[in-house]
Order: sequence, then C-alpha cells, then structure tokens
Amino acid sequence: MQATATYTNQLDQQRTAEHLYKKLQAMQRQRQAVQASGLPALRRLVTIAQRSSGQSAVVARFLLGLYNGPEHPFPLTDLRALDEEIHSDCMAVLMMDWAPEQEVHELIEGGHHIFQSLVARWG
Repeated sequence: MQATATYTNQLDQQRTAEHLYKKLQAMQRQRQAVQASGLPALRRLVTIAQRSSGQSAVVARFLLGLYNGPEHPFPLTDLRALDEEIHSDCMAVLMMDWAPEQEVHELIEGGHHIFQSLVARWG
C-alpha cells in the first residue's frame, strides 16, 4: 500500500514538473514576442520624451516611472493625454517591463545617460 502511495506521489510530482516546464516554455515564447514589439516602442518613446511637447512630458514621466517608480511616481490617468499610437507604445513597453530581464534604461544604447537627462528635464 505504501509503495502504491509513493508511486502515485512520484507521478503527481512528474506531472507537476512537466506542467511547469510547458508553462515556462510558453512564457519564454511570450517574452520574445513582447520584446519584439516592446523594444522598438521603447526607442520611439525615448525619442518622443526628448522633444518639447505636452505628450513628451507625459511620455518622459511614464518612462521615469518605470525607471524608478518611488522617485518618479506616474499617475496612470495621464496616459489619456496621449495619441493612440503613443499610448499603444506605452502599453507595449509596460508589458515588456512586467517581468524584466533588464531595467528599462539598460535596454537601449546610452540608456543610463538618456534617462539621467530625462530626470534632469522632466523629473
């Protein structure tokens, strides 16, 4: 009887491990898709944040919120001021930042310097 319980427990553990492995593979595929849209969106948003407009200010504060939320809190309702394409780019970057492998400023060349200039201007 004990051998049967042990065998059943081992089967349950194996099924759980297989399920987790499949879920991990799916998450990795999703991460690749999210980065494929998120990285170009981040580049576009950085360009916008470096300009001088109302939308630039919103985008810069959004990016700074991802960069350091406690220092640069961002009210989500400010996203309502953005054009549809820019709003979509923000959502793509937010999805990418959900479980980051790197911090947002590390994803672009010269990111540390760029984000420091955003802090100086909009922070």
